Amino acid sequence: AEVSGTLIGAGASSQAAAMQGWQAGFQELNPDATVEYDPIGSGGGRETFLAGGSAFAGSDSYLKDEEWEASKDRCAGDLGAINLPHYISPIAIPYNLPSLEGKTLNLHPDVIAGIFANEITVWNDPAIAEDNPDLELPDTTINPVHRSDESGTTKNFTDYMSKAAPEVWTFGALEVWDEGPGKGEGAPQTSGVVAAVAAGEGSIGYADASQIGDLPSAAVGVADGFVEFSAEAAGKIVDSSERLATRNEFDFAIEVNRTPDTADTYPIALVSYHIVCLQYDDQDTVDRVKAFMSYVGSEAGQAAAAAAAGSAPISDDVQAEVQKAVAAISVG
Repeated sequence: AEVSGTLIGAGASSQAAAMQGWQAGFQELNPDATVEYDPIGSGGGRETFLAGGSAFAGSDSYLKDEEWEASKDRCAGDLGAINLPHYISPIAIPYNLPSLEGKTLNLHPDVIAGIFANEITVWNDPAIAEDNPDLELPDTTINPVHRSDESGTTKNFTDYMSKAAPEVWTFGALEVWDEGPGKGEGAPQTSGVVAAVAAGEGSIGYADASQIGDLPSAAVGVADGFVEFSAEAAGKIVDSSERLATRNEFDFAIEVNRTPDTADTYPIALVSYHIVCLQYDDQDTVDRVKAFMSYVGSEAGQAAAAAAAGSAPISDDVQAEVQKAVAAISVG
């Protein structure tokens, strides 16, 4: 049945392009309904949701234990919130090296970690040259660009480095960059990182692949080869990943596998969630949330995201399980 009214969401800027596709597709099916989404970042989205300022959050990391406990107070009833993995996309490593135009830069995990830990500081460093024997690398200072805000993209990227290059990246998985090396250029949100990389020759960063525009992106060392990002390659890593022990049967937090065995799989994949209550205070909110989340997780919704953002659709099995969770949303 069609729904009406306004649904408010806030959160991950990585979802911005996909959200435009979802909003358009959903409104076509529900002409009297509007979805508003503020891409303020994953941390800000979770804070806004937990404070009651939005009906759902977009987040590139699932709810922490303390946030899930807080969601029991924010939501109606006592079941709290759940994580729905609706958006899967590679995190690209864009760079600005005009002298390499038309050529692909290869980077192994230890080299990526060394760059962002500020241990590799010039582009013709022997470690980079070893990965790129056919390239003439410039003697240019590396400017690593990171997110300055609390970011699920940062958490996914640093989680990758901590698991694929643990001896080099010793800071663990971080949502706030300054809790780690604290160096390099900081920029707010996905658009800020992309703009900073584009503006400075020698710069390199990390961002949702759908939003890097014309910037080239590094191929990442996996197994015995290098793999460039693609929706297909990113989707393969999710299929090999493990669903965490859940807080309830409807929660879908995923531990992404960062060290695949084959070089056809891109390991820096972002699994971005929609965080919703299992119970809300009123039927109108329940109807709007269920209608929108059902559409987003459907074949049509996943196709809309792929067309708008180049994301990888969730598998049929995951889609069916997520739809069961959406169907369980009710008035508390």
